[in-house]
Amino acid sequence: MSRWKELPVELNPRVRQLVVRLRRLKDHSGLSLRQLAAKTGYSTKSWERYLGGRSLPPRDAVEALARIGDDDPTRLLALHEVAADAWRDRRGAVSAPPCDTDLPAGTEQERIPGRALRIAVVAGVVTLVLAVSSAVLVAVRFSVNHEDRTTAGPGGPGVASAAVPPKATPSPSRPTYTCRYQRLDGHWYAGNSRTRDAILVNGLAGPEIAEAQCLLRRTGLSPGDIDGIYGPLTENAVKRLQKRADLVVDGIIGPHTWKALRE
Repeated sequence: MSRWKELPVELNPRVRQLVVRLRRLKDHSGLSLRQLAAKTGYSTKSWERYLGGRSLPPRDAVEALARIGDDDPTRLLALHEVAADAWRDRRGAVSAPPCDTDLPAGTEQERIPGRALRIAVVAGVVTLVLAVSSAVLVAVRFSVNHEDRTTAGPGGPGVASAAVPPKATPSPSRPTYTCRYQRLDGHWYAGNSRTRDAILVNGLAGPEIAEAQCLLRRTGLSPGDIDGIYGPLTENAVKRLQKRADLVVDGIIGPHTWKALRE
């Protein structure tokens, strides 16, 4: 099993999920990076960037690796689409590098005109939104000032009425989770989720996270509170479990880590 370098801490969880799947497919194929480049048409350096989380692979590269690793291209391309949205959104669409800068091997030229056009369009939209927002703000202020001057309050004409504070809107309460351990067919469950293959990474939340936290606590590894939030404490507990089970220590819960949790 390959020992991959740890992915950048600032990498978006959706992008991280895609990179981890690509790494596993590459390991499953048994190909070296040079052989992978020869089969997909994308250079070795490009694959180093893709699998290191430094650059988002194009759809063609993802589909090619899926077919090499005998995986479902449709599901993997769906993950790529989500990751591409997250990649574009990081630090603003202007500063994020586009996912099509890496071309097949032998054509390492960036598509500068397309990128420049996208930047210009985004800049124009942002300018328009700011202009409309400013106009609305001025109109609202004018309306409020005019009403204050003409509304008679308790002190007589010309005195602004006392403002009535708006009613506080109660914030939605967080869901609560409990650990109800049960062993079925040789596997442990904690009553929050029965998944055995969901991909969970730092930053996500939900009942699957709570299930993993309960199972981590059952093995003697503290994930912090059972709150259904994948935070640093949960990630550290996952890494300790992966090290104990001789798995890839990346802090990402996938099928192999679920197997170790439910045994």
